[in-house]
Amino acid sequence: MYSNKIGVMVDSFKLDVRAGIKKAKEVGADGIQIYAVSGSMDPDHLNKDQRKELLNYIKSNGLTVSALCGDLGGHGFTIPEENAWKIEKSKKIMELAKDMETDVVTTHIGVIPEDETNSRYGVLQDACEKLGRFGDRLGATFAIETGPERAKTLKKFLDSLDCNGVGVNLDPANLVMVTGDDPVEAVTTLKDYIVHTHAKDGIMIKKTDPKIIYDFFAEGGIGDLRLEDYFAEKPLGQGKVDFGAYRKALSQIGYEGFLTVEREVGENPERDIKDAVNFLKALLR
Repeated sequence: MYSNKIGVMVDSFKLDVRAGIKKAKEVGADGIQIYAVSGSMDPDHLNKDQRKELLNYIKSNGLTVSALCGDLGGHGFTIPEENAWKIEKSKKIMELAKDMETDVVTTHIGVIPEDETNSRYGVLQDACEKLGRFGDRLGATFAIETGPERAKTLKKFLDSLDCNGVGVNLDPANLVMVTGDDPVEAVTTLKDYIVHTHAKDGIMIKKTDPKIIYDFFAEGGIGDLRLEDYFAEKPLGQGKVDFGAYRKALSQIGYEGFLTVEREVGENPERDIKDAVNFLKALLR
């Protein structure tokens, strides 16, 4: 029996937070990840008492928080003029995470260039080191989600940082769909940094520059680009992620954290999430 717990992304249910928490319990999850950027989960909208009450509600449903998602959208931390407010907001999300009794905040930081002399590389280093040092003091990890670059590029970037508070949220589907990287190899490459994982599946239809894909997400559409021409997210077990090998690789590096279901498409998210939880339970037996 594996020791991993199964989480679900509350927002994948497309319900308000408390209704999503109840659904997470109903589908048999052990924990939840929650977007904490805007609306009722914006750190600026939750005082100390409200945070405690929300945590008690989560616990009353037999759940724990696997991580918060602090994705601020746009081009991540690649635009220097935006980074002052994004760093401050991210620090508040990390503080909220601690109040929710989790040490992990996940996000996309933008596409890390292969070339270290690219000016964007230093901009990302500066932002991540500020957040990583804050995480060191707080006892939290700012976890970069895989996808926009190859695992070896991400590892080289992480190795360059002068702090310990930056880690990895490994999403195997993003690697399969966008970069064409092998998730099993990515586990081995990034083993020293993985603090959280997503359970998501998908296929690549046509390979392209990952920056084009992530620029599309950042800018809300580029010309006549159609994302469905390039990749498709699939229910767990129906894409190109070899979950048996992926889970074995995580076990071999000693990862005992959450496998958190994220379902970003589909007409019946509750059914898909429940099926995914059952798929993972069978995998973990």
